[in-house]
Amino acid sequence: MSQTAPAVLRVTERIETRSKDSRARYLGMIAREADRHADRGFLSCSNLAHGFAAAGPDKAAIAGMRGPNIALVTAYNDMLSAHQPYGRYPERMKLWAREVRATAQVAGGVPAMCDGVTQGFAGMELSLFSRDAIAMSTAIAMSHAMFDGMALLGICDKIVPGLVIGALRFGHLPAIFVPSGPMPSGISNKEKQQVRQLYAEGKASREELLASESASYHSAGTCTFYGTANSNQMMMELMGLHIPGAAFVPPDTPLRNEITRAAVHRLAQIGRKGHDYRPMAQVVDAKAIVNACVGLLATGGSTNHAIHLPAMARAAGILLDWEDLDELSAAVPLIARVYPNGSGDVNHFHAAGGMAWVVHELLGAGLIHGDVLTVAEHGMAAYAQEPFLEDATLAWRPAPKTSGDDTMLRTVAHPFLADGGMRLVQGNLGRATFKTSAVDPGRWTIEAPARVFDDQESVTAAFKAGELDRDVVVVVRFQGPRANGMPELHKLTPPLGVLQDRGFRVALVTDGRMSGASGKVPAAIHVTPEALAKDGKPGPLAYLRDGDIVRLSAEDGTLSTTADLSARDPAPAPVADVGMGRELFAMFRLGAGGAEQGGSAMLEAAGL
Repeated sequence: MSQTAPAVLRVTERIETRSKDSRARYLGMIAREADRHADRGFLSCSNLAHGFAAAGPDKAAIAGMRGPNIALVTAYNDMLSAHQPYGRYPERMKLWAREVRATAQVAGGVPAMCDGVTQGFAGMELSLFSRDAIAMSTAIAMSHAMFDGMALLGICDKIVPGLVIGALRFGHLPAIFVPSGPMPSGISNKEKQQVRQLYAEGKASREELLASESASYHSAGTCTFYGTANSNQMMMELMGLHIPGAAFVPPDTPLRNEITRAAVHRLAQIGRKGHDYRPMAQVVDAKAIVNACVGLLATGGSTNHAIHLPAMARAAGILLDWEDLDELSAAVPLIARVYPNGSGDVNHFHAAGGMAWVVHELLGAGLIHGDVLTVAEHGMAAYAQEPFLEDATLAWRPAPKTSGDDTMLRTVAHPFLADGGMRLVQGNLGRATFKTSAVDPGRWTIEAPARVFDDQESVTAAFKAGELDRDVVVVVRFQGPRANGMPELHKLTPPLGVLQDRGFRVALVTDGRMSGASGKVPAAIHVTPEALAKDGKPGPLAYLRDGDIVRLSAEDGTLSTTADLSARDPAPAPVADVGMGRELFAMFRLGAGGAEQGGSAMLEAAGL
């Protein structure tokens, strides 16, 4: 383990200084909660009886407080491939808990929606705020005060951040995240991408497109591209909230079962009454957040985490902003290329060395903090090992000495790119995120006339009409948290990709999200302040007009226009749509904070 790199130390110290008061308030609250709710013995007999009435063979143990009682908070449903495997977890985990004189109960369920299903449709406008709903559902599950630890069963885009935020409010308890693993690889990503573009051009039928997508997303497990869901799993490793190496082991395999069993056993060991107390509030500190940021940058992870990381950090009293990410990005090399940044998926990544390789490289270069508390006994060094079965017993071995595929994994000394590929761009149009790692460097600067839209359907219509066959900066505004819940606009990737392939210089500027699958088209996303007025003041995008010259440059960090916006009236904001339950989320939209602060109404209302 090398001495921590100067940039990593500098950013960490800045975050700690900025967060001094908020972190102290958080830790003070957690200390009070630990004193008030040290165990379920403070409950009255009536309260306690309600809590174990249906616990069957575990009733006596829970009533007599013979061992730790573990809360299972689950995102199970059998419509989404990533969460379908969780259906059988509770019964298994209860058996494994009994092996170590512990008990386990399903404390509650949280919603789990899929951006892949809702992409481009009305349901996507509930997506970002589902994170707040998940956090609140986690709090409801834990509010019964029956538990000594938390096993958090969730894997995809908003589910893991929501579980983190909710669980951190019970940070006096230990917590371990329990993933389910990725589905087997389907057709090649290149083939899937080709069919999508052919369909966008009208050269492939819907039947051909559906056949292609079904050959890609084809069984239980997480989608195999390196989007937000799989970036979540990487970050849980870097934050020390997984059993080491848990991220990308396939579902329903003996190794996966033993890793989940180890999570249950470990939770029984690290509770307050044990000899190795590791409360979540102490695991998730500024160093853990910086480690997650570095992992995201080193692996070319999802741009959605430019929103989720600040939100998760705030829940622990830690204040993270995009300048922190930008400075880290300049110091952290890109050592992994996983689709959409490369040709192979997460299964290929795992086979080539995976998380053990990444952690070993980052620790060796001093790019992550090794001196952190994790749920594993030996700190971050434990995550530089990979799990395996030795005579049916779970064991760990060091990361491989060489990459199994240098088109996918490289050393810090010989990376794919010198930086992490997530830039802050800013100017008179606001502040935004630009993910460069999948974009050709020749397209890092685009300066062209704007074509301004208020929704993505209008972009698609203009593309089909041939109106965008030129150098153009496509601006899609009124897509922020306050306007419509900040949906992902990934459905725009194929038509914009087609324009780029036709030889035009094209970019996207939006106050919406793009995706964990952000690809080859240069894009300034999460523009803040968003176009919809807050406190009576619209964001700059509301003043743009067709033909205004817009400059987007990751090279010099620019997002600007030469137009005089001060002399104009803002465009009228569209009326928020109803249907698909969107009207029920009006309170979230009204209270939403800015993208750089995490885009959360719940955290804003709580004053966090």
